Amino acid sequence: MPEDQKTTFLPIIEETVSLTTRKVATGRVRIATRTESVDQVLPAHLSSLDVEVVRVPVGRKIETVPQTTTEGDLTIIPVVEERLVVTRELYLLEEVHVRRVERTETVEIPATTRRQTVQIDRLPPQGEDADPAQSQNKDDQDDL
Repeated sequence: MPEDQKTTFLPIIEETVSLTTRKVATGRVRIATRTESVDQVLPAHLSSLDVEVVRVPVGRKIETVPQTTTEGDLTIIPVVEERLVVTRELYLLEEVHVRRVERTETVEIPATTRRQTVQIDRLPPQGEDADPAQSQNKDDQDDL
């Protein structure tokens, strides 16, 4: 290269960027749960079976002892006696009629259940001035 031609060098500069992140507290949350008891009335269906007994006088002569019979919800139980006459005869004195009557009623049964409610308070980040009233309750609640 001739001397009258001078070479000039231009430096090339390169910038680089580095990105980092850090955690910054922007606020806190306090959550408190409370259990309440709720009194309520629960319906329940109760069934009962009552028996009605009716004595029906008959007073007639029979040849043999009748059997106990059931017709639907009615049961007939014969009651007999022997009478001494010149001959022995059976008389049907009475019948006992037993009827089953089912009754259903709805009753209300008191019961206590429990449920929880939640209270959420948003607080400033640690180190910033917080409400003094909220600081007093800090022992009772957990900070998240």
